[in-house]
Amino acid sequence: MGSTPQPRKSDTRERIQRTALGLFVSRGYEKTSLREIAEELGVTKAALYYHFKTKEDILGALSDQLGRPVDELIAWGREQPATLATKRELLRRYSAALREAAPIYHILQENQATLRELAIGETLRKRVTAVSGLLHDGEAPLDTRVRLSSALLAVHFGALTMDALPGDREDKREAVLRVALEILDSTAHEAPAPAVTAG
Repeated sequence: MGSTPQPRKSDTRERIQRTALGLFVSRGYEKTSLREIAEELGVTKAALYYHFKTKEDILGALSDQLGRPVDELIAWGREQPATLATKRELLRRYSAALREAAPIYHILQENQATLRELAIGETLRKRVTAVSGLLHDGEAPLDTRVRLSSALLAVHFGALTMDALPGDREDKREAVLRVALEILDSTAHEAPAPAVTAG
């Protein structure tokens, strides 16, 4: 007589993270308790505590998991030449990475006051700052730097705000990316002219 296989620890952690993420997004991070997460899962608080001691631990695990594609993108971008083609690819990849990571950034956006004091808030800010740094060229004219920031913000905040608009989610993401790439392409002619040397 065969026994029912027990769920692996990693499967349980995954279920906890998925459930907590849904509650953090729908109710807010601050308004969600470990008890409510346990109730939603149908487990005791002690069983939940075995895997995660605090809500911050759950959020940190979610950030590591959902933020991994952004971390990989940053590592890739640091190895590339600072060309317009690289910046275009950076925006494309960032848009794709945010497709999965958007809930984490949404939680940060909606709970800024609370998360400002937590390590995860700093981690998420560092990711956005790192992506921004890959797009920017310190020697570019101010107007160019504003356009580069606008292209990134279009992708970043588009991922967070477009859900409120009607239409297919993927169509909206692609529309935001097209606009961001148009803004980025408008910087192509603004590169500083090369220095002229007397011959």
